[in-house]
Amino acid sequence: MESSPHIVILPTPGMGHLIPLGEFAKKLHRLHGVTSTFILPTDGPLSKAQSSFFSSLPSAVDHLLLPPVSFDDLPPDVKIETRISLTITRSLPAIRRGLASLHESKKIAAFVVDLFGTDGFDAARELHIPCYIFYPSTAMALCMFFYMPELDKTVSSEYRDLPEKVQIPGCIPIHGGDLFDPAQDRKNEAYKWVIHHMKRYRLADGIVLNSFKELEPGAIEYLLQKEEGKPRVYPIGPVIKMGSESSDDDVSSKWLDEQPSGSVLYVSFGSGGTLSHAQIIELALGLELSAQRFLWVLRLPNNAVSNATYFNISNSGDPLAYLPEGFLERTKGQGLVVPFWGPQSQILAHTSTGAFLTHCGWNSVLESVTNGVPMIAWPLYAEQKMNAVMIHQDVRVALRVHPDDNGLVHRVQITNVVKALMEGEEGKGIRTRMRDLKDAAAKTLAQNGASTKFLAELAAKWNTTTTTTSI
Repeated sequence: MESSPHIVILPTPGMGHLIPLGEFAKKLHRLHGVTSTFILPTDGPLSKAQSSFFSSLPSAVDHLLLPPVSFDDLPPDVKIETRISLTITRSLPAIRRGLASLHESKKIAAFVVDLFGTDGFDAARELHIPCYIFYPSTAMALCMFFYMPELDKTVSSEYRDLPEKVQIPGCIPIHGGDLFDPAQDRKNEAYKWVIHHMKRYRLADGIVLNSFKELEPGAIEYLLQKEEGKPRVYPIGPVIKMGSESSDDDVSSKWLDEQPSGSVLYVSFGSGGTLSHAQIIELALGLELSAQRFLWVLRLPNNAVSNATYFNISNSGDPLAYLPEGFLERTKGQGLVVPFWGPQSQILAHTSTGAFLTHCGWNSVLESVTNGVPMIAWPLYAEQKMNAVMIHQDVRVALRVHPDDNGLVHRVQITNVVKALMEGEEGKGIRTRMRDLKDAAAKTLAQNGASTKFLAELAAKWNTTTTTTSI
């Protein structure tokens, strides 16, 4: 009797990674009967967001919590890529045990790791389990992952000091300063870690990519070309958070219901993004001066780093206390500020939402594209500058803000960009292109769409693995 395939998923820390992996696992089960177990490395108890995420998954998607690892030996300014990588390497003995136990009872068809989880391959190889990578970002960033080990050998300076733009195969040329964060300091451990992972990408049996051809035609065409040592790539996107997030006391949806169609700018910097106090004041005054309606999900400021809430979102304190004096009273009819969290998938799907000021995290970009909402790109960390280049210059569905030499985006620029997108000529062209992309996203996810076919090909491969190993 044929059993349905079972896969094991190894996520790396961060809700932006967990959410698409969870949606991927749900979709695999719904369409192809594939069941899965998340093996979860941790550095302590699950956060409220993580607990809520796992409790929302169907019974076909299980999880195994590994013993926490310690980071007491790391400096306080350690980069997130280093910490993510060490979470995996320090959990390897527990990953081995968990994988061996699951393989004994379920005959695992595939081991799927997140983008910085390639050290987990060793545990799977010992058990002869095929290894895959779920790449939760752009095809452009994945092209860079294949290209950068070569660039690393040929360039001696910092990439940001290069006089010419970097030409990643299949992609629009990009300034070295816009490459993802770890590439901005080649002496830092974070850069050494990402080069280590990049080299190991060619060891994968396949790479699952959360993007689609109409969004990134050049990059995906390059990735799909057969090349010695390059794994098969499966573009199955957009994989985004589905289903209802809002609760009965959700003020944002109720407020949106009262606004005219397409009139509201939604402002959010994702679960990990943080602004300085000075930047919150400039953004508030820029929104006020624009005279456009806005819905702003506001978190506490952090004057030191732009990803302060990446590992854990703090809900202590009052973000509204950091707004300019009198701002809430003056903008009462114009906007709504919601502290800490808002149901993003509902907000972007709402007919009143006309634009999205975003940090350019890939999940947020895909949600915006799927709902046909034009963007203002305000990248903060990780690969977000690369995403901003792609949506602003290449696909042209976004305008972009540019900070000054001190990293501050001033109120006048904010006002001008918001008005240009919401009521200017440039905004009209962006809206037209975004409508076309929305249609393309729906088409690729339809029954005979390209993304649906790639997912079916992947599931069929895992089904064959299961059948072979159980004979």
